[in-house]
Amino acid sequence: MKVEVNLFKTNMALIHQQLAKSLTDLRQELKINKLWQLQSPSAEALASTAPFCYDTLSFAQWLQFIFIERMQAMIANEMPLPNAISLCPMAEEAFKQHDASIVKLINTLGDIDELLSGKREQTRYE
Repeated sequence: MKVEVNLFKTNMALIHQQLAKSLTDLRQELKINKLWQLQSPSAEALASTAPFCYDTLSFAQWLQFIFIERMQAMIANEMPLPNAISLCPMAEEAFKQHDASIVKLINTLGDIDELLSGKREQTRYE
């Protein structure tokens, strides 16, 4: 039983490390595609209860100010991560007007989906 607990902790630590790297990649891709903002949206905009805060934020803003922040907090506090996540379909819809340079960002989100949920629902590839 103790071996199982240690194995679980080791696996969780590895997933946390992989997610931390993917979040760094995501941050970089947001910057490369000029989707990174220096100023945070208002507290009211961040408090939306709609999925992806679609009523108050762009998807890129949600990634930067909600998703990345929450995932980093979960990693820092060694918390269990979500296991039912599907960001790629939303990204493909939100970024459909962008040129091919956005595909690396979409791939990064696909990597995160696959890491956390074991599934990759991606149609736009590089």
